[in-house]
Amino acid sequence: MPPGAFQKPARLVRRQIQSLSGVGLMLGALFFAAALTPTLIPRSYLTQGALAGACFAIGYLAGNLWRWLWHYLELPEPSAQLRSGANALVAAGCLIVVIVCLWRAAGWQNSIRAVMKMPPVETAHPLKISAVALITFVVLLALGRLFVRVSRFLAVGAKRIIPRKVANVLGVVMAGLLFWSIANNLLISTAFRALDSSFREFDGLFEPERPQPTSPGKTGSAASLVKWTELGRMDRRFIASGPTRAEISAVTGQTAQAPVRVYVGLAGADTAQARARLALDELKRQHGFERSILIVVTPTGTGWIDPAAMDSVEYLHHGDVASVAVQYSYLNSPLSLLFQPEYGAEAARALFAEIYGYWTTLPRERRPKLYLHGLSLGALNSEKSAELFETIGDPIAGALWSGAPFASRIWRSIVANRNPGSLAWLPEFRDGRLVRFMNQNGPIVPADAPWGPMRVVYLQYASDAITFFDYRDAFQAPAWMSTPRGPDVSPELRWYPIVTMLQLALDMAVANGTPMGYGHVYAPEHYVDAWVAVTDIHDWSAEALARLKSRLAAEGRKGAAGNADANAYSDRGG
Repeated sequence: MPPGAFQKPARLVRRQIQSLSGVGLMLGALFFAAALTPTLIPRSYLTQGALAGACFAIGYLAGNLWRWLWHYLELPEPSAQLRSGANALVAAGCLIVVIVCLWRAAGWQNSIRAVMKMPPVETAHPLKISAVALITFVVLLALGRLFVRVSRFLAVGAKRIIPRKVANVLGVVMAGLLFWSIANNLLISTAFRALDSSFREFDGLFEPERPQPTSPGKTGSAASLVKWTELGRMDRRFIASGPTRAEISAVTGQTAQAPVRVYVGLAGADTAQARARLALDELKRQHGFERSILIVVTPTGTGWIDPAAMDSVEYLHHGDVASVAVQYSYLNSPLSLLFQPEYGAEAARALFAEIYGYWTTLPRERRPKLYLHGLSLGALNSEKSAELFETIGDPIAGALWSGAPFASRIWRSIVANRNPGSLAWLPEFRDGRLVRFMNQNGPIVPADAPWGPMRVVYLQYASDAITFFDYRDAFQAPAWMSTPRGPDVSPELRWYPIVTMLQLALDMAVANGTPMGYGHVYAPEHYVDAWVAVTDIHDWSAEALARLKSRLAAEGRKGAAGNADANAYSDRGG
C-alpha cells in the first residue's frame, strides 16, 4: 500500500464534515432526540434508527433554511467570538439531550409495551439506533446535496437570459420536477411493477392445507359458478375457514346452519361490475337471501377478510348468516391506497349496488337484514359503497366498520361533530341512536339505550395510528392526546412539531405488529360486543357470551401465530 493512500479519502471526509451547518446539526440533534420518545406502537432498533435519522435530516434541513433566511434578509451577524462560544454551549446542551434520550429510550418503549401487556425490553440498543440513524442521515444528506448541485447547475444556465434571483427559483423548481419525475416514473413505477408481480404470484399460490371444497353449497366447488382456480390466496382462505355447523352447535348447544360465504376473486371476471354480478348469482345459488343475516363485506387490499369479524357473527347467529365479497387488488392496503385508490371504492360500490338492488325486490317480511362490514381500507371503501339518497327509502339494517382509516370521510365528519366534552378516541355522537363507537372496553353509550332503525358501530382502538393519524399533527397536538387518554396509549407520549407526525406515519406502517386487541389488530372478543350491538342479539346470556369470547380469543391468537408466513403480504402481519 503506497504511503498516503488513505490521506485523500480522509481529507474528503474531513471537508464534508467541516461543511456541515452548525445550526442544522443542533436542530437536527433536537429532532433526533424527540424521535426517540414514544407514540402509539413499540419500535425495533431498526425502525427507531431509521425514524431518528430521518428526523435528524429534517431538523438539519430546517436549520439550514433558517441560516439561509437569516443571511438572505441581511440580518446582523454576531461576532465570531460570540458565535463560537454560543455554538459550543448549544452543541454541548444538544449532545447531553441526545445522550439522555438514548438512555431513556428503553423506558419509553416499555411504557407502550406495558399498556399492551407485552414483556419489557432490557435495552433499546442505543448504539445500533445511532448507527442506523447515521446511515439514514448520510443517505438523505447526499440526496439533498445532489439536489442543490442540480438546482445550481440549472440556475447557472438560466442566469444568462433572466435575472439572478428568478433563475435561482427556477433552478430549484426545475430540479424538483426532475427529481419527482425520476422518482415517480422510474423508481416508483419500477417498484410498483415488482411489487404487483410479487403479490400476484403470492396470491396465486395454492396452500395444500386448503383443498377445493367438495360440498356443492360452497364457493369454488365443482357446482359453484366461481372456479376454485380463479380465487386468490386470501379468497380461498376465507372460503375454506370459518366455523362448521357442528362447531357452532357444540358452542351454542342449539341447532345450527352452515354459514354461506361467497367470494369472487380478481380472476373471476374482467370488470368490477362483472365480478359483482357473478357474486350476486353465486349468492342466489347458495340461497344466501334465505338467511336471516346478509353481510356485504369489503376486504382489505390483498383481499383479506378478518376471520375474527366473520367467525364471531356466524357463531352469534347460529350459522344463519350469508356474507359476500369481491377482491379488488393483489396489493396490501397501504400500497393499494397509494397506487390504486379508486379500485376499492369502485368494487365496493359495484357489489353493494348489485346486492342492494336485488334485495329491495324481495318481500320485506322474508328478506334478510342487510349489513355492511369492512376493516381498515375495507372500512373506508365500505363507507363509500352505499349512497344515502339511494337507501333512504329502504334503509339497510346497519354497518360495523373496524379500524376506519383517518381518510374515511364519514368517520371524520362524525368525530369532528361529536358531542361537546366527549373523547376524541371514543366519541359520542348525538343521542347514539344511529352511530356508536366501541373499543376494548365496549361503548360509552349504555347497552340498553334505544337505537334507531339503522345501527352503525365503529370499532377502534386508541393505539391505532391508521385511524388517528392526521397531517395536521405536524403543527398542532391532536385532540386524542389530551387527558384522559385511551387505555392502550402510553402516558409518556408527548407532542413535538413535525416529529410526532413522522412518528405516527411510522406507527401506521407497523400498526399490525401489536398483540391482538391493540394497534390495528382487532380481537374477536371485541367483535362479539360490536356484533351484539349492531345485529340486536338477545338470545345469548352473559355467561354464554363470555364462553364464546374465550373460545374465539384462543382461536384468534393461535391463528395469528400460525399466519406468520403471510405477514409481508397480508394486512394482518407486522
